[in-house]
Amino acid sequence: MNFTNFNQLTLRILQNIVFYQNILLLWCAIFTQKYLKMEQLLKITTAKAIEFLYKENIEPEVVQIQKTKKEIEGDFTIVIFPLLRYSGKNPEETGKEIGDYLKDNISELKSVNIIKGFLNVSFSDNFWFNYLKKIYLENNFGIVENINSPKNIVIEFSSPNTNKPLHLGHIRNNLLGDSLSRILKSNGHNIKRVNLVNDRGIHICKSMLAYQKWGDNKKPEDVNKKGDHFVGEYYVLFEKMNKKEIERLINEEHKTSDDAKKESGLILEAQRMLKKWERENKPVRELWKMMNSWVLNGFEQTYKSLGIEFDNTYYESETYYEGKNIVLKALKKGVAQIKDDDSVFIDLTDSGLDQKVLLRSDGTSVYITQDIGTAVIRYDDYKFDNHIYVVGNEQDYHFQVLKLILDKFGYSWANRLEHFSYGMVELPEGKMKSREGTVVDADDLIEEMIFTAKEKSNELGKLEGIPEDEKNEIIRKIALGALKYFILKVDPKKNMIFNPEESIDFNGNTGPFIQYTYARIQSILRNATEKNIDINNDYEKNFTLNEKEINLLRNINEFPFIVKEAGKKHSPALIANYVYELAKEYNQFYHECTILNEENANYRVFRISLSEISGRIIKTGLQLLGIEVPDRM
Repeated sequence: MNFTNFNQLTLRILQNIVFYQNILLLWCAIFTQKYLKMEQLLKITTAKAIEFLYKENIEPEVVQIQKTKKEIEGDFTIVIFPLLRYSGKNPEETGKEIGDYLKDNISELKSVNIIKGFLNVSFSDNFWFNYLKKIYLENNFGIVENINSPKNIVIEFSSPNTNKPLHLGHIRNNLLGDSLSRILKSNGHNIKRVNLVNDRGIHICKSMLAYQKWGDNKKPEDVNKKGDHFVGEYYVLFEKMNKKEIERLINEEHKTSDDAKKESGLILEAQRMLKKWERENKPVRELWKMMNSWVLNGFEQTYKSLGIEFDNTYYESETYYEGKNIVLKALKKGVAQIKDDDSVFIDLTDSGLDQKVLLRSDGTSVYITQDIGTAVIRYDDYKFDNHIYVVGNEQDYHFQVLKLILDKFGYSWANRLEHFSYGMVELPEGKMKSREGTVVDADDLIEEMIFTAKEKSNELGKLEGIPEDEKNEIIRKIALGALKYFILKVDPKKNMIFNPEESIDFNGNTGPFIQYTYARIQSILRNATEKNIDINNDYEKNFTLNEKEINLLRNINEFPFIVKEAGKKHSPALIANYVYELAKEYNQFYHECTILNEENANYRVFRISLSEISGRIIKTGLQLLGIEVPDRM
């Protein structure tokens, strides 16, 4: 044997060792799980078929598995086209040969059919029956509790300004951040939820100056208002009075619009106040602390209403110091430069961006300065593998610049920063404007949702006979479920219009419809207990599964995949719409199949178990969206 042939033989042996090692690892992975992953079984067996039929070794993950379309017979579909390179045959012939191999090697495969380049496979009733019995024993079906290499992920969301209350836009931000945190945790990662409170800057000084001028030393409790609403009114008042001053300068002193905006006395006063704040002027700092405490207390009440929690809260008033120091160090190294007006900037034009100002000519910080400091502090705190900023898409450019600056400043982890960019949310009436006071405050919206939910429930008579305290708690869950679901079911990247009336509907793709399905299942389980029906996992199959039951089981089987995909794509909408489809499928099963009155005792227990599993998944799915489920409605 010559040297070349020897090398080829050695390479072939090594390839076989790696191939079968991977097969063994995959089989081990399957049988150490609490339930059988059918897709993985199909991938492994198809890979073995390629090796047996065509003498080619492929990784099982190369095999593409899809959910079979509803109009076609089958549970799963294997895409044949990528496998033609190994068979050298047409799609139909390749599909038939692989299908025959699968039937011979998977005992519970019922049938296969090939349509063009797609091989559709159906599992037997026994397979689905045993599948339900296996997953019934798993309390956290679909949730990954341990993975080999969990990531340390920091997720920043909310990030409010302390010059106004949280509004509808903040609600979408908070709900997306909260749900994303839950989903990534359910995929086995270590999650830290953090908030950055923007409590310094010219916008804060505007509220402070307006209060100083027109507040008469009143406090929120004096006028019976939440602190954030109270301070927010002074921000709106500043803008109103400043607008009048600009108009006066234009009409009486014949200033241009641009000059009038720069020379407005109120703006100049606010700018002087900001300088005093940065120089730690005592009266300014005391006013700032008092007004911030009012706002932060108001925020906490809103977060509690929404069920939002954080592991850590950072404050821009603290992190901007670090940002300034980092910028000044970069200036000494020549990475940053000084402009003619004494402002500090970094030149990013070589990367197709602009010259980004990092410190103003008066030495005060800009928004990105504190983001630089915050990122460095967070990395020191958590040594994160990923840092996700949940911020609207109007800040896409900002985060592109932030990553590039940190990279140029020499931070090797800069590429671990990720902007989770989402679209804006509006009302049917149109866009909201904080400066004009036309935003929908989060508290007002929550209150309106609760009122609407109560009206709808009373109108439908769904809560008659339930004690008042319990009724109010159910209404709260319905209202917040409607709000959260309506927002989270939309692809995060898309702009959306939030319609409170539409969201509270008990029919269609809404939170209340899904919650009602869960409550219906709990009613079945309570009735089973009252009738002394022994619900256990020790029952036999002496019946034939119908189409509705198999469809529901197929839907249930998708849940672990959906959770994984939602984590990979950072999309709570995948969870939301899956849970809706499951609830819809369950209701079809419920209306067409006898459950508690089924005469066959084994069949009755099977259907009750199928109902219980459906309820568990609905509850888990909604929990990943931050939505609570009432046991009765």
